[in-house]
Amino acid sequence: MSMVAEKLRAAREAQQLSLNDVANLTKMRADHILAIEEGRFDTFSATVYVRGSVKNLAGIYKVDAVALLAQLDAELDGSEKFSEPPPLVESKKTVVDYFMLLFAKLNWKVGFVGLGIIVGVVVLALICWAWYHQRTTDPLKNLPPAYSSSTSGNTLPLPKK
Repeated sequence: MSMVAEKLRAAREAQQLSLNDVANLTKMRADHILAIEEGRFDTFSATVYVRGSVKNLAGIYKVDAVALLAQLDAELDGSEKFSEPPPLVESKKTVVDYFMLLFAKLNWKVGFVGLGIIVGVVVLALICWAWYHQRTTDPLKNLPPAYSSSTSGNTLPLPKK
């Protein structure tokens, strides 16, 4: 049995607290407290949960938390489940992951200002091009000859070839 588990159980029994009393004080589940006191640390999914629970219990029982956590680390290093940290990601990185990381690193405020400036310059260039193009072409240059009549019945002569 674990030395940490024995110390925690002895401290709880010395203060004459039941599992439900401790569960109410710490807001932890009673079965988790029982698992810690029995040394079944593999009930927890990660080391951080075991360490946090032991630290909370040590605070309630008024036991030296630093020494208890050092002893817990020594015990957990010997266990198969907690000897090395779990992988953060179970699958390999893909191209999508790479681009998502790049987008996450972008400073979007600066990016939007830069994009606004680029869009403004493009719109201004299009306006200048359209204005210059409109001013240099003669709209009457390629019109065919036509008759014009007014209410008096007078017509203009056709242009001579």
